[in-house]
Amino acid sequence: MTGSSEPATPVSEPQGRVPDFFIVGHAKCGTTALYETLRRHPQIYMPSRKEPQFFARNQPAVGGEPASRFEQTGRHPESLDEYLSLFLAARPDQHVGEASTFYLWSQVAPGRIAAAQPAARIVAILREPASFLHSLHLQMVQNHVETERSLRKAIALEDVRRQGERIPRHAYWPQALMYTERVRYVEQLRRYHAVFPKEQVLVLIYDDFKRDNDQTVKRVLGFLGVDETVPLELVSANPTVAVRSLRVQTAVRVVRQGRDPVSRALKGAVIALTSSRLRRDVLHPMRRRVLYGAPPPPDEAFMLELRRRFKGEVMALSEYLDRDLVSLWGYDGVG
Repeated sequence: MTGSSEPATPVSEPQGRVPDFFIVGHAKCGTTALYETLRRHPQIYMPSRKEPQFFARNQPAVGGEPASRFEQTGRHPESLDEYLSLFLAARPDQHVGEASTFYLWSQVAPGRIAAAQPAARIVAILREPASFLHSLHLQMVQNHVETERSLRKAIALEDVRRQGERIPRHAYWPQALMYTERVRYVEQLRRYHAVFPKEQVLVLIYDDFKRDNDQTVKRVLGFLGVDETVPLELVSANPTVAVRSLRVQTAVRVVRQGRDPVSRALKGAVIALTSSRLRRDVLHPMRRRVLYGAPPPPDEAFMLELRRRFKGEVMALSEYLDRDLVSLWGYDGVG
């Protein structure tokens, strides 16, 4: 096995209700849509805060400084009690879950989750590597985590960034910039299979979810042990977009956060002069139209380079899952 899971030692002794299931699989693979759909089921409780990332955090050391700047996760420490408070509103008869995309590629999350909740159900979602990284990179730029707008250049920076250099200011978890490490699918799944029985881990393929939302959701509901016949609104969420201008996006972000006197004054003026409904129905959609546009087509030459690079991983995953993903993802024609 490549890589290793942290020994199954809980972060601390749980004092409340730990989730019954976890959606762990990557961003831009349908995780938000699945989360939004499942939380509409009356037998399921998922908090409004998506992606707590609690079991993947490397908490800052004493004094507030991270033990390693490169590995730091989370802008501030979070206690177990704070994490468990997310689920206090759940009824006793509900299945409790959460969705954190860092859990799949975190080396420590599987062992920590297993220690806190040995009976947990794990749902992972995987996507064809090249299209996944293309969408992920656009998301990182949109979230202000990435400043390099070329995926080719961003991947070329991995070695430099691994040394703690050329890391964007808002990359609160610099390890997230290691794009190619996200595609170690077999290694990631093995970490979960090392600490959970096979029947507690469900692996979904993004193509199946995109092609037939209804059947995929029913499969998940059956896996979780809740009523599969409950009609649910199938939600489309977190579409891939492109940032029109990083400079304009930064300026808007500064005003929205209100961290200095000028931005606080501007933010206060907007709030004072507009209603919450106007901001929700008019200003926020207008802001999105100004800041974001349709995603650019991928660089097909570079997409082919990535497919050649990841063909071995796709072949290994096909064997691991006993499913022909080489043909499904078009890798049979990649030399």
